[in-house]
Amino acid sequence: MTRRPLLPSPSRRSALGGLLATAIASPALSQQRPASRQAQQAVQPAADAGPREVRQALTLAPAKARLRPSPPVDFDVWASDGAVPARPIRIRLGDTAVVTVNNQTEQPLALHWQGLRGAASMDGVGGFSQDPIAPGASFQYRLTPPDAGTFLWRPVMLGQSGPAQDRGLSGALIVDEASPPPVDLDVTVIVDDWLLTDDSKIVPFERGPGHAAAGRLGSWLTVNGRAAPERIQVALGARVRLRLISACNARLIRLRFDGMRPYVIAVDSQPTDSFEPLRAALPFSPGSRYDLLVDVPNEAGGVGTVMAQIGAGVPLVMLVATDRPVARPALPAIGPIGENRLLPPAIRLQDALRVDMAIEGGAKATPDGKLDLTGVDLAKPWTINGAAGDVTSKPLFSVPLGKPVVIAINNKTIWTQVVHIHGHSCRLLHPLDDGWEPYWTDNAQIPEGRTIRFAFRADSAGKWLISSGVLERFDVGLWTWFEVVG
Repeated sequence: MTRRPLLPSPSRRSALGGLLATAIASPALSQQRPASRQAQQAVQPAADAGPREVRQALTLAPAKARLRPSPPVDFDVWASDGAVPARPIRIRLGDTAVVTVNNQTEQPLALHWQGLRGAASMDGVGGFSQDPIAPGASFQYRLTPPDAGTFLWRPVMLGQSGPAQDRGLSGALIVDEASPPPVDLDVTVIVDDWLLTDDSKIVPFERGPGHAAAGRLGSWLTVNGRAAPERIQVALGARVRLRLISACNARLIRLRFDGMRPYVIAVDSQPTDSFEPLRAALPFSPGSRYDLLVDVPNEAGGVGTVMAQIGAGVPLVMLVATDRPVARPALPAIGPIGENRLLPPAIRLQDALRVDMAIEGGAKATPDGKLDLTGVDLAKPWTINGAAGDVTSKPLFSVPLGKPVVIAINNKTIWTQVVHIHGHSCRLLHPLDDGWEPYWTDNAQIPEGRTIRFAFRADSAGKWLISSGVLERFDVGLWTWFEVVG
């Protein structure tokens, strides 16, 4: 099977860059600060390697947060145990995370664990895979991830996901490998954008034209709940693992890496052959996760920056080298962290169930760039194969457990679409079925007027969504579902 880089051609790189139609305010560089609670020293497996239960309570409630340094005003947000985003939940491969969610907000909630394979009943889609957690109620998730990796949780409920996430509810689930790569610092980076008013309030949530267009594009970026950039001091020659997560509702970003040579070691929670991003850039859509390894240069004061390519550029993370060398023996060269042997080395495309899926609808654009909503039903502006998402509808397809599946998704709209496959890791096929990209994914951008094809083995029984990663589109029906029987 031919292997290609993550972004195989200039035309495709340009297409996957996403639609950045609205400029975002570029926050000024904040004063240097210590690494946040998301940055941790390298984690080594405990001596007792047996499986265990790790219990965690998440209390989701209104709180105050300082999202930008000036003016120094606290915003009304929804937080997890007072934190925005939540403090990472961390377990070892083989452990079970028992997560009790206490909902103290005014809205029914459910938490979707993006990228997690396992029991459909724990997928966390309110109104579909579980009853929503009512205000004042609790629900317990039991998660035994079969895979190590970096996962994102965010609120997903049929019809009302966007407001809950855009008030600040999101977090990471980190599942450490049995033998993680040696690093000096392990940093979780959750990027979010916020739509804020000039008088330091979150813009009210209302359904309208945006749900039929780009979605809710924020005007301010935060990194781990604080004004960008996150500045982290690191020793000379240190090796850092960066876990980059997009918790944006709708914003499509391209990441650029300045002053550093990052190596991608995992995409969407699954390990891949380590590689340097082509032209030092990566697409970063809502729900995306990348694991990178970076060696800090042996130059005091040197800075490596993760940039969001928005406007003139927004620095997200800055690794600043101190004048102290790292105190340890030299590490081996960066290389792959090992394949996930639970995923098939090859997918028998000749045996696959073939499914066609067409996304249509949404607003059009006038010649002067304004939205044209002529004939658009704002209650259900998007359709998949002619219908909006409906729990009472028949599944898009039903497939026996273990059967390979190829889904051809045709984006007939004028908007880049972000599509998330629940409960499964997929390959992106090459146009002529002559191979696939050398990484697994559950999340992909589909440029306007283009078709992409996901291939996967239906290895998780139950009912699963195929949903828009742009939550405002998901809330008005841009989703469908399929069933794995076995």
